[in-house]
Order: sequence, then structure tokens, then C-alpha cells
Amino acid sequence: MLSAAYERKLIRQGFKLIAGVDEVGRGPLAGPIVAAAVILPYKFSLPGLNDSKKLTAKARERLFGEIKRIAVSVGVAAVDHKTIDRINIGKANLLVMKLAVKALGVMPEYLLLDGGRSRVALKVAQAGISGGDRKCASIAAASIMAKVTRDALMREYHKKYPRYGFAQNMGYGTAGHLAALARYGPCAIHRRSFAPVSSGH
Repeated sequence: MLSAAYERKLIRQGFKLIAGVDEVGRGPLAGPIVAAAVILPYKFSLPGLNDSKKLTAKARERLFGEIKRIAVSVGVAAVDHKTIDRINIGKANLLVMKLAVKALGVMPEYLLLDGGRSRVALKVAQAGISGGDRKCASIAAASIMAKVTRDALMREYHKKYPRYGFAQNMGYGTAGHLAALARYGPCAIHRRSFAPVSSGH
């Protein structure tokens, strides 16, 4: 299980409600970017907790249920492909993290964000942790909530646009996805501002 050392250090400084925040879906050519904010209790047990990218789909699903059950609060938000195209992926990334924090049932006193330079436009004390999803328990929990949520959305989109294999590639530019893009052109949820979607495939 990942360490809660970052959270414990902040608790010793007097902070009580500490949210880990992470996003998934910066890189895909299609679909939304999704973020989650998770406030874990002071004492918790989440065996196998790790960065969502290092877990099997089955392990993520199990931990998703466990986190939902034990967390003080969980907030999840999505920013769609149209907004990504309009404001760019960097701004969409910060926006979706802000929306996830606002979706929490309680306002946190401190945010631990994945990524060394991340800053969310909220009047809350915060710190970015480079590689936070591999080092910090609440950020890893947020990465799982965001990943499982986004994967479920992409599986729904797969039913509507089966040619692109979204249930398997989750919108990322795999060889199969790029071949479908070249053959059929983009569908309604492709990000038009992303190459190779933008190159007129």
C-alpha cells in the first residue's frame, strides 16, 4: 500500500481535510479528460493501492469500490472534447481538477496535486507533487477514481462509435485507432485540435 506520509505531515501541521487530486485523459485523441479529488480518513487500509496505471483493470475496479466506501469525500468531474478543443488541453487539465475539488461534499483545507507545476485556481493551500500518483496515497486514490470513471465513459462511447475500438484503446492513439481514423475520419467525440485528428484524417 502506498504511503500516506504527505498527508500525515500536513495533519501534523494542523490541516484536517486533505484532498489528493489527479486527472486522466490528457493524451487521448478522443473523449473527455476526467479528474477526481479524494479525501481519505486519517486511518485507512487500502491493500494494493497504487498509481492506476500500474494496476490491472480488476484491481482498479476493486479499489474504486473500496475508496468510495471509506473516503471522507470523493469528487469527480469531466471536461468534454469540445471544451478541450476550445481552451486547449493544458487549461482543460487545470479546469477539470478544479471542478473535481468543487464536486467534493466538503471543502478541503489542502490539495495535493499530481504534477510538480500544477496549480488549481481555488483559494485553498496546495502543493504539486511530481509523480504524486506513485508516491502519495490520496493522489493514487484519485487516479483510480478518475481512470475507472473515464474508462466506463469510453466503453459507453464504444457502443455508439464501435469502429474506433474505444472500449480497448480508451481513445488513445493505438495503431488500430489510427487506422480507423484514417479510414473513417473523426467521429463526434474526437478532439479536433489534436494531431493526427487535425491533419484531416
